Amino acid sequence: MLTIQTLNKISVEGLNLFPRDQYEIATEIPSPDAILLRSQNLHGVDLPESVKAIARAGAGVNNIPIDLCSERGIVVFNTPGANANSVKELVLAGLLLSSRRISEGISWVRTLKDEGERVPVLVEGEKKAFAGPEIAGKTLGVIGLGAIGASVANTARALGMDVIGHDPFITVEGAWELSSDVRRAVNLTALIAESDYITLHTPLTDDTRGLIDDRLISHMKPGARILNFARKELVDHEALFRAFASGQVAAYVTDFPTADLLAYDQVIPVPHLGASTPEAEANCAVMAVRQLRAFLEDGNIVNSVNFPTCQLPRSAGRRRLVITNRNIPKMVGRITTILADGGVNIADMINKGRGELAYNIIDLDSAIDASVISRLEAVEGVINVRYLN
Repeated sequence: MLTIQTLNKISVEGLNLFPRDQYEIATEIPSPDAILLRSQNLHGVDLPESVKAIARAGAGVNNIPIDLCSERGIVVFNTPGANANSVKELVLAGLLLSSRRISEGISWVRTLKDEGERVPVLVEGEKKAFAGPEIAGKTLGVIGLGAIGASVANTARALGMDVIGHDPFITVEGAWELSSDVRRAVNLTALIAESDYITLHTPLTDDTRGLIDDRLISHMKPGARILNFARKELVDHEALFRAFASGQVAAYVTDFPTADLLAYDQVIPVPHLGASTPEAEANCAVMAVRQLRAFLEDGNIVNSVNFPTCQLPRSAGRRRLVITNRNIPKMVGRITTILADGGVNIADMINKGRGELAYNIIDLDSAIDASVISRLEAVEGVINVRYLN
């Protein structure tokens, strides 16, 4: 029986994919095989020695100690793209809110509740104070063209916007998903200079922290509008406030409100609603559970943030070894030599590396003696060994 500890409320659409005759699922499990969570912070938490994998039902993994997990050979999964439509819809709402002053207008109208029959006259007299431009025909700059960024870009094109994108790390799969009408910016400065609206969809790294700073803002069109539904740290708030004062930035829509932002009328603060739809929560849970099952049952890895993608179809009747080791020379030779010395024939094998880690899936024609597994575990550089019947 495999055990799964859930640390947040996980959609039942995902949990129902665990066969109950093979899995025990609970919030209180002292020695789980895997942890399934959303936003629970694991930094500083003493992870049980039994944990083999952690799955985040969402894209961001800032709440998980990745380096520690890698050191211990714990595979960390996320669910990129599962909430893409949810976030995209909110970004589109943000585009309209930043242009048409809709939320400000609604708030003002609510102040008229005691004006009785004068309400229609007052509305007609003041509506010009909430006027704003249409988005059709305007230029949207998309920074980061992953699942969400590409979806935003494609939908903005369908709404009549001119779209320019920048992503030096775009994948082949991502490029296929992107509309051919989306123009490629030669660099970030060129995108900034041309855009009426700028939307951020890049991960937070040392290189992207404070990405929107005084230098980039100086290249923006006067009255530019910035949307941030990715990570709050991508924008330098002090630089943003200076841009508000100069008129360089007309609006900032963010899914990450902080106290300093709330002092400015130019800020449209959204209470972190990017993935807050039942559909997104279900999609993330389903993807996370499928990834956990593929790993725990067959050793296959996809959508890991710290391990290489490594998959090998499972053949009936074959036993399987999965081995995590330091990505150093001669490890494959040492592993195969021990198997050969133990009289074990390798039917199929795949080895993949990522950074300092390497991962092996080895299919065997027959059962393996426990002493052979012990010899594998004793090899310097081997982090863990699993034997799957």
